[in-house]
Amino acid sequence: MHLKISAVMLGVALACWAAPAWSQPATPQQDSGAKQDLKKIGHKTKDATKTAAKDTAHGTKKAAHVTAKDTKKATKATEKDTKKAYHATAHGTKKAWDKTKDTTKGAAHGAKEGAEKKPN
Repeated sequence: MHLKISAVMLGVALACWAAPAWSQPATPQQDSGAKQDLKKIGHKTKDATKTAAKDTAHGTKKAAHVTAKDTKKATKATEKDTKKAYHATAHGTKKAWDKTKDTTKGAAHGAKEGAEKKPN
């Protein structure tokens, strides 16, 4: 019986001691720790959002710069190839003109010789 009374007294003592730890705060000022934690979390989220926005803007500017640089490079290559094609065409045209001129001269010379020959 003595053991039962000690166990009951221990149970009552533990229940009375643990009850204040589970209760709600008596005043709102005691809850400032949770509010402060939420504020800190809010600020961290805001800062992370700003950082992400800045990084995105930086990445976009960098991509635009690379695109502009590559476009300029492609334009120069196209211009170079166009000049090369122009010169090749001009050279081919001159060469064809010279051949045509030589052929025309040869034909005219042959016709002249044929006309000057006396028939036998």
